[in-house]
Amino acid sequence: MIDIATRVYNHKWKIDPIVRSLIDTDFYKLLMCQSVFRNRPDTTVRFSLINRTKRIRLAELVDEGELREQLDHIRGLRLSRGESTWLRGNTFYGKRQMFSAEFMEWFENLRLPPYHLEKRDGQYELTFEGAWPEVMMWEIPALAVLMELRSRAVLKDMGRFELQVLYARAMTKLWQKVERLRDIDDLRIADFGTRRRHSFLWQDWCVQAMLEGIGEKFVGTSNCLIAMRRDIEAIGTNAHELPMVYCALAETEAELRDAPYQVLADWHEEHDGNLRIILPDTYGTEGFLANAPDWLAGWTGIRVDSGDPATGAETAIKWWIDRGEDPREKLVIFSDGLDVDKIAELHDQFAGRVRVSFGWGTLLTNDFRDLVPGDGLAPFSLVCKAVAANGRPTVKLSDNPNKAMGPAEEVARYKRIFHVGAQKELEVMV
Repeated sequence: MIDIATRVYNHKWKIDPIVRSLIDTDFYKLLMCQSVFRNRPDTTVRFSLINRTKRIRLAELVDEGELREQLDHIRGLRLSRGESTWLRGNTFYGKRQMFSAEFMEWFENLRLPPYHLEKRDGQYELTFEGAWPEVMMWEIPALAVLMELRSRAVLKDMGRFELQVLYARAMTKLWQKVERLRDIDDLRIADFGTRRRHSFLWQDWCVQAMLEGIGEKFVGTSNCLIAMRRDIEAIGTNAHELPMVYCALAETEAELRDAPYQVLADWHEEHDGNLRIILPDTYGTEGFLANAPDWLAGWTGIRVDSGDPATGAETAIKWWIDRGEDPREKLVIFSDGLDVDKIAELHDQFAGRVRVSFGWGTLLTNDFRDLVPGDGLAPFSLVCKAVAANGRPTVKLSDNPNKAMGPAEEVARYKRIFHVGAQKELEVMV
């Protein structure tokens, strides 16, 4: 097992680049990229870094030269032969050859496009623009780089013993969570923590701790590189990016209303089984389900990613019952800001009513709260989102208005078209 504290103390660039591979990313990114490659390859998008936690002034913490060095390193990465073999030949979700020969040939030759970086008001403005299949692959590595550089900035003046104690405390903190998870019968939980991890080495340690600590209850990781190295399942389906871009491309209000379902119609042609998971909250879960075509009720399940998670699950259960489906055969994946208390509470509330699973993110791979003076390692909310498609702004409404994004006039237009009424504001922690 790697001695993380010593590695941090003796940090050398060549040993520990923050992003080590093009597959040091979330599995759903590759699945979505293949869908975009097949259905919308000529769409031009712009992605932008958005720091929701304004008090964290990243441009005053993170050295611009080091940030550029890390981003330039990522631009030089290409898929290795072993990584290509794993993607081409491995079985994912029971399906061999998940990725087509055409997509793999493109991916094997991919180099990420240029970035634009500048400082403004204590924050970094980091943007990427170009063909959608290429630009979308920047999201996860860009977030991982900024999160880890912030961690390194806080740790840089710590001595060897201080670092050893810090990581010993963090390990103890995580292991206590693992011990609590052991007591939950029939638990299914996966690592979703790549995008806001403390570091790559720490995420890998957390995955190993989960493997040893809860065994078969730990069903896999969203991180493809760790999944390959640890010979475990790569987990993931789709995300808000797809409906956000499809909606931005809509020419009429009727096309706009239909766009979220067109996303899933395209997905339906490509995938089956457990990959048919609905993410309904981009423009409000209740409205999405109320107007959903009947064939969506036959899908495997739903991922709840904003708003009150129990409310989201209850809404899904009622929808399935109303459509003549048995909720006990359906899967609900909870994935928004989870920690052990909420995982245990939701499992107790819904076990036996639906099949329950959890995607545990930031508070698995980056819970260093209260471990340094001033709480300088506490996680914060950093995202990298598609903000424009073919020159038009994208919009996300969410079930939590504090997660909404887009120009105010477009947000108002989308709320009218998707019949989104009053929403309860919830704190966005991560």
